[in-house]
Amino acid sequence: MELIKSIIPSDKRIYKEAEEHWNSIAKPLGSFGALEDAVKKIAAVKGTAKPDISNRTAVIMCGDHGVVCEGVTQCGSDVTAVCAKAIAEGRSNINAVCDKNNIKVIAVDVGIKSEYDSDKVINKKIRRGTNNIACEAAMTKIETQKAIAVGIDIVRQLKEKNTDIIISGEMGIGNTTSASAIASVILGMPPEKVTGRGAGLDTEGLKRKINAVDKAIRINNVSQNDPYDILKKLGGFEIAAMTGLFLGGAVYHIPVIIDGFISSVSAALACMIQPVCSDYMLASHCSSEPAAKMLLDKCGVRPVIFADLRLGEGTGAALMIPLIDSALALYYNSHKFDETPIERYVELK
Repeated sequence: MELIKSIIPSDKRIYKEAEEHWNSIAKPLGSFGALEDAVKKIAAVKGTAKPDISNRTAVIMCGDHGVVCEGVTQCGSDVTAVCAKAIAEGRSNINAVCDKNNIKVIAVDVGIKSEYDSDKVINKKIRRGTNNIACEAAMTKIETQKAIAVGIDIVRQLKEKNTDIIISGEMGIGNTTSASAIASVILGMPPEKVTGRGAGLDTEGLKRKINAVDKAIRINNVSQNDPYDILKKLGGFEIAAMTGLFLGGAVYHIPVIIDGFISSVSAALACMIQPVCSDYMLASHCSSEPAAKMLLDKCGVRPVIFADLRLGEGTGAALMIPLIDSALALYYNSHKFDETPIERYVELK
């Protein structure tokens, strides 16, 4: 965890340079909205006003949750292994989106419970699933640290491969229950206000889920201001590893795109550990889960896509790539005020 101490703010001088470049383009000031901000942020992270995101990778962290036994999901934990294998072998939802947008995909096993027959899944398994948070702490302190370290180290490896930008994603049956418990604690809101239907629970299932979240928070006596304690007691191996992914982005100066609710929880925890991490994050979409927008607000980032997405696997974050590609096309190729008879716009207040 010494690496976390090396995190510094992104380069605000470069951010300003990129902003000046945007303002030189023959269009109304700020008229490409949040996509202008995304390009400026990427530039500041990468330390150049001429950023490139052509080498991109989606990292899908996979792990299982003991809380599934509380009847909080439609399907069993065995589905995590099935989906992780499909992702690693290029056959899942995220692969379809990423193939369209020239994004490499890797699946990382941080805590899958069931067996799977594939050597394409990156094996970083800490343990076969967490404990049931409705009865006890999800992980030990050492397991939590190991899972965070997995995420940071994956970023290091991607940095060595000249990766320009990372898409965060996850696969773990039951992880919206764990994420809802974490959100309840860090946002200081009751379980019923932050717990949604996840992959599609009926009303009775939602009641069981809220009860499990409430029980987990009460039994574990979680410290609201200690992100490591929150992860240890309520988290999942894949949630902790994604937290490490966001921390690693800040350590190695690679922008990381936040996906949906689970990813937003990990991003918020990373910001609690080191607030500067926010400089290195881009929000893609606002999940339909109740706490999604509040978590992004806590990170100080704003989503671009509002489409009620809740598929997971990093699919929403991957949709940001063609938008950023288009923004960069405008940024690099559009005509400038000094090349046209158009009078430069000024900021009106």
